[in-house]
Amino acid sequence: MKMTVLSDGGWGTALALVLQANGHQVQLWGPFPEYLAEMAKTRENTRFLKGVPLPPGLELEPDLARAVTGAGMLILAAPAQFMRGLLEKLQPLNPAPEIPLVSVAKGIEVRSGKRMSELVAELLGPRRLVVLSGPSHAEEVARRVPTAVVAAAAAPADAEFVQNAFMNKVFRVYTSADVVGVELGGALKNVLALAAGVCDGMGFGDNTKAALMTRGITELARLGKALGGRPETFFGLSGIGDLIVTCTSRHSRNRHVGEELGKGRALADIQKEMGLAVAEGVPTAESAWRLAHAAGVETPIIDQVHAGLYAGKDPRQAVLELMTREGKAEHPADFLTG
Repeated sequence: MKMTVLSDGGWGTALALVLQANGHQVQLWGPFPEYLAEMAKTRENTRFLKGVPLPPGLELEPDLARAVTGAGMLILAAPAQFMRGLLEKLQPLNPAPEIPLVSVAKGIEVRSGKRMSELVAELLGPRRLVVLSGPSHAEEVARRVPTAVVAAAAAPADAEFVQNAFMNKVFRVYTSADVVGVELGGALKNVLALAAGVCDGMGFGDNTKAALMTRGITELARLGKALGGRPETFFGLSGIGDLIVTCTSRHSRNRHVGEELGKGRALADIQKEMGLAVAEGVPTAESAWRLAHAAGVETPIIDQVHAGLYAGKDPRQAVLELMTREGKAEHPADFLTG
């Protein structure tokens, strides 16, 4: 089957490699034809997935219409803040409604506060949409490091279609019916990864990060439930699984940004140094803060990350305020029962 991955970033490229290894005809589209030509010549994505060779069978297609034509599945791999632009490019091409769309971006659009599935519905109408998420750094997936993710869809058959297309001996795919929870888990954990990086940059230890992650996943589940997700989803691959890998890994761009902030560097300087690489947690912190306040949900960690990014709050003051909040009993499962 022809599969088309829309976006030549690291994650899109890694997923293209998974599909190509599974025997599918895979095309990888990117917004900059000159860079695709460079990739075709070097057979490597030097900007986003350096050191991973691109097999001869992986096609690099600069024309979006040709990339979409005849595809049995479209993988939407643009970063969250660029997803609207990609979908607007797809609108006039009007992909057939029976073609499954797979969203793999982990973020919430700042301008609208919408999840990626909501953007698809807004711009393309009702679609067979599947969300693929979980603890899955592109650098490791591309090198065939054993990985497990989850495919969520309203229709079980659609989730199973994606499961069958992607799953192999090193890339395991589970299914879920909780599209909202899986999307929110993948997006919101990036905000906590920024906080984990700040802890690293300030020289804190394992105790601090363990406390942050434990209280953080409770916070995310509480917010996720208020926004329509299932709380138990946050204790699966797209929640605690993705949180663990993003808060601890050297590959995590969000943790890296947080670490540099914890060292006292300015956000603008960090982002400039990263070039085209995107830390989704930075804009998502704004979206998450707005959504939490609109829903009346208490999110102390998200609040402090937001204040650090957008109000210039000193990380030391943020930590002090978190540690000196009013004493409480721990009831980690309260949101599971109501």
